[in-house]
Amino acid sequence: MGYRFADEALLDRALTHRSWCAENEGESNERLEFLGDSVLGLAVTRFLHEELDDMAEGEMAKIRASVVSATTLAELGAELELGHHIKLGKGELSSGGQQKPSILSDAFEAVLGAMYIDGGFVPPNDLVLRLLTPRMHEAASGPGARDFKTQLQELAVEHLGARPMYQVVGEGPDHDKTFSATVAIGDIDRGAGVGRSKKEAQQAAAAVAISALRESVGPTNSEKDTA
Repeated sequence: MGYRFADEALLDRALTHRSWCAENEGESNERLEFLGDSVLGLAVTRFLHEELDDMAEGEMAKIRASVVSATTLAELGAELELGHHIKLGKGELSSGGQQKPSILSDAFEAVLGAMYIDGGFVPPNDLVLRLLTPRMHEAASGPGARDFKTQLQELAVEHLGARPMYQVVGEGPDHDKTFSATVAIGDIDRGAGVGRSKKEAQQAAAAVAISALRESVGPTNSEKDTA
């Protein structure tokens, strides 16, 4: 994360899930998550207000909602490898809780709350901007900017001559189901993502695949024309 805690107990608490507390003594990360949610919202809102000074409030609200979604936060938690460090109860651990989107997104917000208590607003703000600025610019770039499936299809057909194929698996109870998606082009897996719906998971997987493909093949002709 690029930050060293003065009080490491805060970080430990931020990575303590309530399932662990049910089996051991200690405080869960839920209160820090509550605080971190506000820290995240302020960091994103402040950036949008200062950087997009010609954008209406309604459009900024849409961008903020897209970049602070549970799916995005779970991706950031996975990117920071928080799952390897979260303290879970035996049940959650055996059911793959280290990779569950809801647990990862909650832990990410809890870490932001812990950073805020430990070092003020600057450390979590810097982390949020480092991780989310590209997503915010992408979300603000125009209509359809978040339609990653369409972008990936154009990129794949133009450069690889094949269409993306998705596989989606759901897990959890009906009232709290999460979906994991993978996308392959030809015989090669190109990206994976999670979401609260099949569509959201596919979009997340497509976004990962786009980033990987653009590094190797560049933009589509339509994107060149737009530029």
